Amino acid sequence: MFGSVVVGLGIAGGVRIRDLLAPLPSSAAEKFTVKGFVSRRTMEDQQGVQQIPLEEALSRDDINVAFVCTENTSHEEHIRQFLEAGKHVCVEYPMTTNYSSAAALWELAQQKGLVLHEEHIELFTPDFKQLKKDIAGKQLEEGSLHFTGGPLKPGFGFPAFSGISRLTWLVDLFGELSVKAATLEEDEDRKYSKMTAHFLTKDQKPLSWIEERGPGMGRTKRINLRFDSCTLTELPAGQREAVGLFMQDMVLFGRKLQGDVPPEELQAEQRRILHCLQLAENIRQLCQSTAA
Repeated sequence: MFGSVVVGLGIAGGVRIRDLLAPLPSSAAEKFTVKGFVSRRTMEDQQGVQQIPLEEALSRDDINVAFVCTENTSHEEHIRQFLEAGKHVCVEYPMTTNYSSAAALWELAQQKGLVLHEEHIELFTPDFKQLKKDIAGKQLEEGSLHFTGGPLKPGFGFPAFSGISRLTWLVDLFGELSVKAATLEEDEDRKYSKMTAHFLTKDQKPLSWIEERGPGMGRTKRINLRFDSCTLTELPAGQREAVGLFMQDMVLFGRKLQGDVPPEELQAEQRRILHCLQLAENIRQLCQSTAA
């Protein structure tokens, strides 16, 4: 059994505690047992689980795993603390808000023989799974992904990092990308922002990603993908699954801890994650250079 602590008690942290208390039967998620949660705030027991100080979570021998569910800008510090303490880490995306620190943390985990797992529940959603099936074997000519949502709270980082799940979609669907241009339009008074990034695939096909946020904006994804044989302008509905997204992710993390994921799959995942973080870093640099 892997004694676990949940760090951060927002929506994701609450879901992690729920899933740890009621894991999917006959799955790798059953190997976790929750020992407590850590929060900056002094809180009552959550779902019967007690709050413990961070220092205790780092030092206890019966705690082997940390689920980091804090705001994005504090992920790096918490990952490093738990890795240095010899604990495996599952962290909500993005792992960090800059590429170089993510690469360093992964190297630290490998040096210590620990599993560092970045959650990507967006790859488990029914619409994404169905979209991936629908475009299999098709040749992309050009495409766009436009996300809208409400203003982000402080601590989420630059839009290319806070919205990295959309970038992960594009890389998982179309392979490694190169950034050709990127701009950021911001109006702090209106709490509005619009980031636009332009990519090329390895086949030199254009892709664009727009991340637009502001008050009253509904959470939506719009696609326009033109292939050699058809054009897709709506996300497919996909088939809902009985197992929740976070539970699917916990099962994958548990399989990694048990050594049940092939090395080539682990390496491909690491390449994808670091590639997306590098793209996000490139986007940020381009946006800052055009704004200067």
